[in-house]
Amino acid sequence: MGRLTVLALRAVLVALLAGSVFVQAVMVPLLAMDLDGLDTDYAYLRTPLLVIAVLGVVTAQVVLVCVWRLVTMVRRGTVFSHAAFRYVDIVTGAFVPAALLVFTLGVVLAPGEAVAPGVVLLVGGAGVAVLGVALIVLVLRMLLAQAVARDIEAAQLQAELDEVI
Repeated sequence: MGRLTVLALRAVLVALLAGSVFVQAVMVPLLAMDLDGLDTDYAYLRTPLLVIAVLGVVTAQVVLVCVWRLVTMVRRGTVFSHAAFRYVDIVTGAFVPAALLVFTLGVVLAPGEAVAPGVVLLVGGAGVAVLGVALIVLVLRMLLAQAVARDIEAAQLQAELDEVI
């Protein structure tokens, strides 16, 4: 990966991380104040919505930090090692709870007339999409495992060739 690509990706990661901190520090409290004015019929939505929002941002932050670490490993040329699996597993582990949070949001919004049924269906579709991303990361982990195995095999063959020469 080129130096410019790494710098661009890191700039995007920093912007996203700063944005997520802004959401946690400013937007969630503003949302809490807005939800204070909810009709009494929908007051039960306040706490679940705030918890889902905060936990959703935390899962995104976990993914961003792990991607930063993986980009660092790519830049150093050490991504094809067993150390990379830890970060990929954490990313997968963050997307699964994120999908569950989206599904939970749908469950919270479904009863009553707080939102239209189509919105609940869209939220469910978003949950499936987030779960799909987790499955894609799992497939990429399998590709990483194959690449690490090939890298180890190549190193062993090079060592044998060096002995012969």
